[in-house]
Amino acid sequence: MPEQLTSPARFELEDQDIEIGKSTREARVRWAMVIDHDLAPGVAANAASCMAAAVGERVPGIVGPGGVDASGTNHPGLPWTGCTVLGADAATVHRVRSASLARDGVLVVDMPKKAAQARAYAAYLDVLAESEPADIDYLGVSLVGPRTTIGKLVGRLPLLR
Repeated sequence: MPEQLTSPARFELEDQDIEIGKSTREARVRWAMVIDHDLAPGVAANAASCMAAAVGERVPGIVGPGGVDASGTNHPGLPWTGCTVLGADAATVHRVRSASLARDGVLVVDMPKKAAQARAYAAYLDVLAESEPADIDYLGVSLVGPRTTIGKLVGRLPLLR
């Protein structure tokens, strides 16, 4: 009888996970990005911001409530988890992404190089549909999930500099 393949459990943010009063080091949920450290600063910033937008859309509740300063000016909410941006070589980015896909409860958002090169989103989707997974180069990967799981995936990678 053939072995049945199963997919890892999807990431779902639960109400009890939202802990805006705790230190980001104490929260049960962690958000980390691993960006190719050889990218030009503008390309790295673009990759991080695109992945952050995708995470924000995919994970309702990850952005905390806005606040008002002493002058009455409103400041929109920010991610209560924080987001650690780490740097690694392209092979490590690819390896972290691959390992993350097999973990339960981890949201994986990636930024393929082909997405940054496309001038129209539909063109990117067309190119992506024709690409074999092993042939896709990544500018970065963004991971959200249980603190200990994310920690094991990103290990001791340094901050992006």
